[in-house]
Amino acid sequence: MDSTTEIPDIGSNTGRALRDFVILGTSPAILTPLLVGVSLLLAVISFLIGPSGLSPYDLTVGLFSPHGASSIIAREIRLPRALMGLIVGGALGASGAALQGLFRNPLAEPGITGVTSTAGLGAIVAIYFGLAAAQPWLLPGLAVLGALLSALILYALSRAGAGATSLVLAGVAIASLTTALTALALSLTRNPYAMSEMVHWMMGSLRDVTLGDCAFAGPLTALGILLLLTARQGLDALVLGEEAAQSLGVDLHSVRRRVIVGVALATGAATAAAGAVSFVGLVVPHLLRRFYGYEPARLLWPSAWGGAVLVVLADIAIRLISTDEQLRLGVLTALLGAPFFVVLILRMRSEA
Repeated sequence: MDSTTEIPDIGSNTGRALRDFVILGTSPAILTPLLVGVSLLLAVISFLIGPSGLSPYDLTVGLFSPHGASSIIAREIRLPRALMGLIVGGALGASGAALQGLFRNPLAEPGITGVTSTAGLGAIVAIYFGLAAAQPWLLPGLAVLGALLSALILYALSRAGAGATSLVLAGVAIASLTTALTALALSLTRNPYAMSEMVHWMMGSLRDVTLGDCAFAGPLTALGILLLLTARQGLDALVLGEEAAQSLGVDLHSVRRRVIVGVALATGAATAAAGAVSFVGLVVPHLLRRFYGYEPARLLWPSAWGGAVLVVLADIAIRLISTDEQLRLGVLTALLGAPFFVVLILRMRSEA
């Protein structure tokens, strides 16, 4: 699809001016910095809103002061939540764009392909068996391992010649299995705290994240996105097909390894910190592709910032809609993303 919006040529100065305005407004050179600015602005808004009623001045003072209630709220509650929204959104947005490029499948996404649910299952295993209490690093570690396992299964299927529909069905099967195992662990546990933690992973939320979570998830997500960015030229070549990419001298095995490990690190870290948040990696690349074209290299970085915009905006909406936050982040993104997924399938079927 062309990166500019088509406007009928009405043969008038007004029509030409309108066309030039739309072309300028949708230019990637302008849109990418705009996404960065909007995501950071939303993070600031997320930091400023909450049930405590503190003014922006009090929160700013509390952020730089080690004493008082405003300091606790600003440092321990508001700041980690705003930062984690950027981290989770960036991880899921970039991972979705990379998976779609790797599998050449517009339906590929961490949630739909089962990567998110298997990462969540890894976290559930750590909680259920008490591993997270004994060694806190095991929770995110098992989450990353679960995400890696799911990505490896899909990679093996793609190497075996599975088509787009088969890969989506395989991802649904993986997600269904891991969801069933998660529900089994939830039904068998007798520890109320463990049960509460499991529900948190299943529904997704930024409510209880800490600076420690950000310190762990942030570097892993950054490393994962960096690996994805190093594979972008190979992903561009894969658009032409595997044989064409190999003829261009692209090391496909290296590209696949970097994408799988990058997605596992980013998605596993995000899921370990915030739980299962679905459809961000599906919606964001599709909304941005009309401006950046079908080149994964151009889409990876904007998708990371677009994902950050979507997650932080959804988290703000949750606090504005429900003061007690009964509505969780993963539930809201699923409510928004599931209809988008259905419309996308119908469009692909009509085009076929």
